[in-house]
Amino acid sequence: MSTEKIYNSVLRVLQKRVPYDDTLKHLDVGAGTGDLLSLLSTNFKVHSQACDYHTERFPLKNVPIRQIDLNKEAFPYADVSFDIITSSEVIEHLENFRVVLREMQRILKKDGLLVLTTPNVLNINSRVRYLVSGFANLFGPLPIKHDEVYSCGGHINPVPFFYIAHALADADFTDIQLDIDKIQRSSVLRFFIFWPIILHGWIRFLSREKKKYKTISKVNAPFVNQHFSCKILFGRTVIVSARKKL
Repeated sequence: MSTEKIYNSVLRVLQKRVPYDDTLKHLDVGAGTGDLLSLLSTNFKVHSQACDYHTERFPLKNVPIRQIDLNKEAFPYADVSFDIITSSEVIEHLENFRVVLREMQRILKKDGLLVLTTPNVLNINSRVRYLVSGFANLFGPLPIKHDEVYSCGGHINPVPFFYIAHALADADFTDIQLDIDKIQRSSVLRFFIFWPIILHGWIRFLSREKKKYKTISKVNAPFVNQHFSCKILFGRTVIVSARKKL
């Protein structure tokens, strides 16, 4: 998957949601080869740090980086340390992303901003693939004992938008917003083929969940409704941002 559009979309979210003029303390979780950090440093006032499991791939000499296995370790940072945390294409590699989100909440300053991205497993292409194969887009049969956790072979956890938003709200994040990096044209084309089935199924689902199972409330309804939005149906990558409560 090309990451350039994803990183540019993260930058746009930050420019939209961070009003500060002062230099901000920033942590990039899962920094990879540092491309997002380089982009932010040329467009934003940030003093950045980084962490990753595979630090040997990280080329930036002017950014301190720590090696960390988020499946086994907590963040090695003090409480309320950062104004911004970014995490691009990481949570799908984690055994328990909810624990990591709570850790991010811990090290964020009050009113600090978290921006994370992950493959959109609910676009039309992914829904069709799951229907016929049981595997979402960018998720498939996994190799055993595969340690290249930064590759698609390390995609162990497909996380739909609702569960990201739910986990963030549960961890005391507020102002949760959804963006995408790009529209998938092939998803749009497939939607015109399957829309009668999708629309009928969505209406029936909402009716049963509201009237019979009573799982949809005023609090979670906005996140549920996003699953039938254009962003979710057609977007390639979801970009979710949220603030730590004051």
